[in-house]
Amino acid sequence: MAVSTRLVSEQAALKSVGVQQAALDLAQAMPRLALEARQVAATAMHGLHGRRRAGQGENFWQFRHFASGEAASSVDWRRSARGDALYVREHEWDAAQTLWLWVDRSASMNLASSLAQTSKIERALMLCLALADLLVRGGERVGLIGVVRPSSQRAIIQKLALAMMTAKEEPSGLPDRIALAPRSEAILIGDFLGEPETLAATIGALASRGARGHLLVIADPVEETFPFAGRTELIDPESGGKFLAARAQDIRQAYETRLAAHRDAVRAVARRFGWSMTLHRTDRPASQAVLAVHPLLQQGAR
Repeated sequence: MAVSTRLVSEQAALKSVGVQQAALDLAQAMPRLALEARQVAATAMHGLHGRRRAGQGENFWQFRHFASGEAASSVDWRRSARGDALYVREHEWDAAQTLWLWVDRSASMNLASSLAQTSKIERALMLCLALADLLVRGGERVGLIGVVRPSSQRAIIQKLALAMMTAKEEPSGLPDRIALAPRSEAILIGDFLGEPETLAATIGALASRGARGHLLVIADPVEETFPFAGRTELIDPESGGKFLAARAQDIRQAYETRLAAHRDAVRAVARRFGWSMTLHRTDRPASQAVLAVHPLLQQGAR
């Protein structure tokens, strides 16, 4: 019993050292990630979300017939000159959205194979900061689920970077199950390799008051292609469990089939709540992910 107790104690100490080292590595990488985030954000222009209704704004919405009792100054005389009726020019209502971001910082996100440009966690954090910068430039309010309240400060990258360096990690790889405000949107960034029904329970809580959302799935190329052959030992970064394959190439097809089924299940969970899912690989430019998610946010504003 004493040996067993000591072993558990040593394992806990090693895990604590690992967590501290991960936090230190994150702190050292954050300035570089913030700079990369600004560069990626500069590749897209977000602008204001049109709400597809008349109101205060700069963009033309539609012409409508002049109503009795309205001020003559509201008449668009150029349009009215084309016929016998009087018309009023209406503008589209512009308003700030509230968007909530979240990044998975569990152990599986530390994967960085030789085929990737960076680790999954660094890519996820950088994309989070890039999207935040892009959204705030467009007049939106951005926060971190369970960590930072929504803000439209131009220094949003610095604010979120500091918050993420000190925020607690969720071992489940999912955010807290809190109900987001109606008409807000969430962007969850992670690998989502856990059980789909656990993910469904989390999204169900977040969306319980009508919030929309998007899953940005981050994957290392080796997870997608399984390029292994021969005697290969596979290690679960979450549990530490090991699996030894004598001929890794013999299980490639089964692995690909199971991964595809898992991706389909995650996509089905997102669809169940009216959310979207986008897959991004870390061997591809980060700007691809931003440009893929960007139009989905525009659609949500309508």
